[in-house]
Parts: sequence; C-alpha cells; structure tokens
Amino acid sequence: MVKTAQTYHVPVLLNESIDGLNIQPGGIYVDVTFGGGGHSREILRRINENGKGHLYSFDQDADAEQNVEPNDNFTFVRSNFRYLKNWMRYYDIPAIDGLLADLGVSSHHFDDETRGFSFRFDSPLDMRMNKRAGMTAADIVNNYDEKQLADIFYLYGEMKNSRKIASLLVKARAANNIATTQDFLKAVEPCFKHEREKKDMAKLFQALRIEVNHEMDALKEMLYSATELLRPGGRLSVITYHSLEDRIVKNVMKSGNAEGKVEQDFFGRIQTPFKLINNKVIVPGADEQTNNPRSRSAKLRIAEKKDE
Repeated sequence: MVKTAQTYHVPVLLNESIDGLNIQPGGIYVDVTFGGGGHSREILRRINENGKGHLYSFDQDADAEQNVEPNDNFTFVRSNFRYLKNWMRYYDIPAIDGLLADLGVSSHHFDDETRGFSFRFDSPLDMRMNKRAGMTAADIVNNYDEKQLADIFYLYGEMKNSRKIASLLVKARAANNIATTQDFLKAVEPCFKHEREKKDMAKLFQALRIEVNHEMDALKEMLYSATELLRPGGRLSVITYHSLEDRIVKNVMKSGNAEGKVEQDFFGRIQTPFKLINNKVIVPGADEQTNNPRSRSAKLRIAEKKDE
C-alpha cells in the first residue's frame, strides 16, 4: 500500500539542500529524485515567493507519481534521471538554474513489503526502482556467473568475503531457484557473524540494488548532463548516503569527471566547471539524526557552475 506523501519519505537536510540552490526569481530548477515530494514542495514554495519560475521533478517509480500535487509551476517526469538531458530537450529547456539530487533509496522502498529492498520481510527478490523494465535481483542472483556475483558484492557492497558469498549462492541455486529475500538470506547465512549480521546484510542488499538499477552509471550520466545544462552561477546540490556515490559526486564537483582526473592549465590551475560552495561536507544535526534515522549517513555537497 502506498503511503501518503507526508509519510512516504521524510526529506533529509531539507533546508540546507534547498538553501544551497540559491533560488533565483523566475529560475528553472530540477529535482531528479522526487520520491515523497518533500524537497520539491519546498523548492516550489520558494519559486512562488520569488517569481514565475518552474520546477521539473523526476522519478522512475510509479508509486512516487501518486504524491504529485497540481501546480502551474511544476512538471513531473516519470523517468530515470539518467535521461535528464533528453527530457530537458523535449521540454525545450536549454539551461537550468539549479539541480537537487537526494540519492539512495526512499523510506517507502525499504518499508514496502512487496518490493524486496529490505531483508526485514519475506518478499520477491525484485529491487527494481522501475517495476516496468529491467532485470530483478532474482534474475541476477540466478543467472550471473560466480565471478560476476563476487565482483558485484566486492565493488558495490565492499564485502571482503564476496567470493565465498558468490560460491554459496551458486551452490544454492543449483538445488533450487532463489526467488525471495528469505531464499537469498538462507543461502548466504553461513558467511555472516551474528554480531555483524544486520550491517553486512544491508551492504549485500545495497550491492544487489545498485546492480539491478545501474545506479552508478545513471549517477554519472545525470551529473555530466547537469554540468552541461547548468547556467553560469547555477547550483548543484547533492545528498549522498554511501562512499561509492559520494566519491563520484565529489570527483565531478572537484575535477569535472567521475574518476577525479585533474587537468591543469599552463599556470597550474585546476580546470573544473565548478566552484565548491562547501569545502567540507554538510551533515545533519543531532536532532535530525534522532528523528530521521535515514539521515545518519547523509552528506551534502554543493557546487556552483563557473563562468565559461
């Protein structure tokens, strides 16, 4: 059952991330992670205060679209944010004044017993953000070879025992298809010590989710599109939750590329399209971390597009 917009997902670092956009009268803004609409509503409130701007909000999940509220200054785009540039072209928007991204998974996905994002429930091993397309987590677990599985768990879950986990999955699926979260947990259970079980399982589920949704590739494409679309002085405000996505965001903001390869001009000055607004990441205060557990791993980075 879909929750109301108010309980679907509590926005993290709400004021800090929106303040970081430095909203201008009549500006064009993009929220690439609509979710429950909390960040979008605050952007719209400030747009309406300052002038006749417009907000385009993206989400590939059909559930999120049910949180949309009619507004003349708002357009909802049901799509993966990796197609940002294509959609802006479709809407005849050559440049934007700011982009917000609240990465990771919404509270709704973790709490929905039917989607397979959480090991708290026995549900189909799905994990797709977009239920209309792509492979499920079960498809990956049952069809990838042992090396592919080990690579996923090592790269995206940072699991040191990734080879052992992959080996156990291959043996388990030879006997029976792995179809549910409980099938998956039962197969890999021997790999985990009881005192670290929940933390390690979270990493394992994170790795599968990232592979299912191609999250790292989508993030890179979105950031490169945002770099092209932002006007000089436009702001990029991004909230991350784990080291893999944070590293990509940090590298793009500092060097203009996801790998962090620094290029210098004749005078040794670093060539980058951005100026960092906060050299040190912004993290939620103690009250927010207490009231919203999802915020505890959040990091906010803000950058401004330089003049050409």
